[in-house]
Amino acid sequence: MTTETTVHETALADPEDTRVPVTVLTGFLGSGKTTLLNRILTEQHGLRIAVIENEFGEVGVDDALVLDAQEEIFEMNNGCICCTVRGDLIRILGALMRRRERFDRIVIETTGLADPAPVAQTFFMDDEIASQLRLDAIVTLVDAAHILTHLDEVKPEGVENEALEQIAFADKIVLNKTDLVDHQALAEVIARIRAVNALAEILPAQQAEVDLPKVLDVHAFDLDRVLETDPQFLTDTEHQHDTTVTSVGIDLEGEVDEDRLNTWLGTLLRTKGADIFRSKGILAVAGSERQYVFQGVHMLLEGENGRQWELGEPRRNRLVFIGRNLDRDALNQGFAACLAATVAVTA
Repeated sequence: MTTETTVHETALADPEDTRVPVTVLTGFLGSGKTTLLNRILTEQHGLRIAVIENEFGEVGVDDALVLDAQEEIFEMNNGCICCTVRGDLIRILGALMRRRERFDRIVIETTGLADPAPVAQTFFMDDEIASQLRLDAIVTLVDAAHILTHLDEVKPEGVENEALEQIAFADKIVLNKTDLVDHQALAEVIARIRAVNALAEILPAQQAEVDLPKVLDVHAFDLDRVLETDPQFLTDTEHQHDTTVTSVGIDLEGEVDEDRLNTWLGTLLRTKGADIFRSKGILAVAGSERQYVFQGVHMLLEGENGRQWELGEPRRNRLVFIGRNLDRDALNQGFAACLAATVAVTA
C-alpha cells in the first residue's frame, strides 16, 4: 500500500525505526469505530494486522460485528481500556510481540467511553513496550449527528467528558455520518472540533469510508508536541468516569418474534433513546436462517441480516445497551417478552 503523507509527517518518520506501528481507534459510543475497523480488515492492502478490541458491555457483541478475516483478534471485555483493564492491554501487547513474525501492525479499538491519553501513555511508560512498539496515531471518529449533544453535556465535578478528551487527543479525526446533517450543522460541528483541536486533520466521511493511507502508518503521534500542551502527560494520574453511565447485557437462547421485537425496540428508543448512547445486538429471528444484526445510537437504529446460523449452533441472542440510568430489570423483561417461547432471563 502506498502511503500518502504530508511533508511534516514524513519528516517525523525514522527509516531506521523497526518498531511495530500501533493505531488507536477511539471515538464516542456509536461513532463508527467498528465500521472503520472492518474497512481496515477487508481492504486489499496486503498488510497483516493484529486487532485488540475493548468492549465496555457486559456481553461481548463486537466480535460478531467484526467481519471474518485472517487477522488475529483479541477481546478485552467488561472494562475500560484506560483504567480497569489497562494491565491486560500490556499483557496482550507483550504476548503479541512473542509472535512478532505473524503481523505487520496492531490496531486497538477502544471502548467509546475511553480516554485515549492513558492508552497512549502505555507506549512510553513501559520500557519493554516502548522498545518494540511505536504509537503511530490516535484516530478519533466523530458522529456528526450527535457529537454536539455529548460535548455540551454537563458532567459532575471531577468527571471527564470522554467525547471532549477523544477529540482533544486526536492526531486524525474522521468526521463520520456527514450525510445525516445539513451544511450549516456540519460547519458548526467542524468549528467546535477546531476549538478543541486546531491541529488534527479532519477527514469527512460516510460509513467511515476514508482512504486508509490517511490513517495508517502516518507517523502522526508526536510526543514532544503532546508534552508542550500537557506537561503532565507522562504522569500516571487517575481519572473518573460518569457513574450514571452503565452497561446492561442480555444473553438468551431462543428465537425472537419479529413483530414484538420491532414494537419493543421502537417504544424503548422513542421514550428512552436520549439516555441510550449505544445499543447493538446479534439476534435469532424466528423463521430466518440468518443472524439479525442491529446497531443504534440514541433514537437512530439500523439493522441487517448477518451470517447464516451454522448447523446445530444454538440460537443465541446477545444484546448490549450503554447509557445513563438504565433500568436493568425493565430491559431484561422487555426483551424476554419478545421471544417466541418463554425463556428464563439471565441477568
